[in-house]
Amino acid sequence: MMALRAAPRRARWLAGALLAPGAARAAPLAARVPDPLPPGPLPALPAVRFASSGTQGTEGEGPQRRVVVVRITNPLAWLRTRFYYLLIRLYFDSEFSIEEFTRGAKQAFSVVSQLLSQRKLDLLDGLVSTEVLQMLKEKISSLSENHRDALAADMDAIMYTTEGDVRIYYDDDGRKFVSILMRFWYLNSANLPDEVPGETKVFQIVFGDESTKEKRHILTANYEFQREFTEGAKPDWTITRIEHPKLLE
Repeated sequence: MMALRAAPRRARWLAGALLAPGAARAAPLAARVPDPLPPGPLPALPAVRFASSGTQGTEGEGPQRRVVVVRITNPLAWLRTRFYYLLIRLYFDSEFSIEEFTRGAKQAFSVVSQLLSQRKLDLLDGLVSTEVLQMLKEKISSLSENHRDALAADMDAIMYTTEGDVRIYYDDDGRKFVSILMRFWYLNSANLPDEVPGETKVFQIVFGDESTKEKRHILTANYEFQREFTEGAKPDWTITRIEHPKLLE
């Protein structure tokens, strides 16, 4: 498994953001390897509602738009993920924090998505697994320029982040792993058709007056982060799954 620290100068801050204190501690935990998630994009916005609200700008700025995110949490899913976080703290890393992990995951998503958009795949070595990197090399080369532009997510364009499935499991050799699937919704101004299959919605964001408009798409991405907790393993998180539905398939 590759590690999130193989590109020292470019990735050291990124790996540090994903590492919580007390990273190397682990203890046995019996768990069954769950069935993998089914292929294909995850359902869009299963627990989020987006709304746009208009406000009057200051001194001639004209009407402005902003997007408000309202989170509607599934109680059973919330309890399940919190139970897994408790197991991680009890048996793997006593100082694990999903809040710190989420901040690091957002930074990783922003950096990796922009490298994908720029086709700088050599800089992803060490940030993503070998299998994922090979898949990306095969798919990126066939994307149009507009679709490549749509992959990039600036930090300030990430509207919403939430965790998906959390898994704790052993492999056939007895090594212990934790994987956390993160889901991102981000704004992107790439030149895409108004009706992009799989996207959430298109917002018209107005700057200045009605004669000047910038249209942005709300797009989704799913990134899975995995770390080995076997005694003696390096305390690094690796991206083992990258999905940009209807853009990178």
